[in-house]
Amino acid sequence: MNFLFVVAKSLTRVLSQAHKELLQVTRRPAAFASLILGPFLLMALFGAGFTGVRSPLSTVLVIPPELALPRETQFYQDLAGPALKVTAVSERADEALTMLSERQLDLVVIAPADATRAVREGRHAEITVAFNEVDPALDTYARVIAYNLSQAVNREILTRAVEEGETYALKRLDTEDLTEIPPEVIAAPTTAVTVNQSPVSPSIVHFFAPAILALILQHMAVTMSALSLVRERLSGTMELFRVSPATALELLTGKYIGFAIISTVLAVAIVLLVVYGLGTPMLGPPLALAGILALVVFASLGLGLLISVIADSERQAVQLALLVLLASVFFSGIVLPVQDFRDVVRILAYVLPVTHGITLLQDLMLRGEIGQLWQIAVLAVEGVALFLVTTLLLRRQLRRSVRG
Repeated sequence: MNFLFVVAKSLTRVLSQAHKELLQVTRRPAAFASLILGPFLLMALFGAGFTGVRSPLSTVLVIPPELALPRETQFYQDLAGPALKVTAVSERADEALTMLSERQLDLVVIAPADATRAVREGRHAEITVAFNEVDPALDTYARVIAYNLSQAVNREILTRAVEEGETYALKRLDTEDLTEIPPEVIAAPTTAVTVNQSPVSPSIVHFFAPAILALILQHMAVTMSALSLVRERLSGTMELFRVSPATALELLTGKYIGFAIISTVLAVAIVLLVVYGLGTPMLGPPLALAGILALVVFASLGLGLLISVIADSERQAVQLALLVLLASVFFSGIVLPVQDFRDVVRILAYVLPVTHGITLLQDLMLRGEIGQLWQIAVLAVEGVALFLVTTLLLRRQLRRSVRG
């Protein structure tokens, strides 16, 4: 009997705890619904926002003046297909390559000046395809595009040769020196030679290391700060703040400083592991790297503290932080390039600090430069805006409580 009594008491305590947890969930149906609908809506937005087509590569064709080839942009656009966007046909390779190095273009296609002589001598005419990519996937994609372009040129040459027919044969008989052209040159008069102007050709691990660094820093900053004010509100510490002379601005400034110190320690440790542990190239100056990481942490802390102000429980704060993480994985450019999303989804992607952090860190570490300066301004403006909004919301909460 005593044994059964002990078991019954233990079972009662277990069921009471289960009942308490169920009550907490049922009292907040909106939080429970967000846990289900949040990931579903993100997945739906990801599917509807992705165009399914990679953006065409902005391309300039360089045709030397000695070549008797068409100069119309539309002619080469029809020849290249939808994978390329032929913006201009130029005669100067240096200007096009300068634009490529400044990343104003994706591809530069240079036609060989000795194309006719090369074919007559039994050699392949080499079409140079230059690009500037550190992404291994885009590097492979550009090489495939170059191969397809050379095949399209070969088809055009063979088509014109067949159309000319007997006239071409008579012209060849009129020449004094007849060179035996190999069959492989007749079948493919041109071949593509690819040139990648990027300073390094990183592996998949080295390319994604800066992206993971930005994602980890944002997630850690958002998670730590998202639980801060919620815990103080639930523990009763917020009541002391309401009657103390401390202002909302002072409270948030202190939290920013504390979390910034923790984030700095994490950032230094992760950077050392990425650079010296994984061997990821670090071509940019360390001070610039520190500045970018500071902006990412600053904006991320603002996002996390905003969640902490609007969340009414730890469970809801964790859920919102998880939704931010899922949105960052889907839309920041880690899975798919941001340019491949529709405009509305792209705006959502640029709201996330990690989106700018990924681009800036990859450019700085793998190229040694910052290509998109506007993203630094966006991070700074976003961080200041989140700080001001959170301060106003926290001040309103404190005033309402005092008045109440």
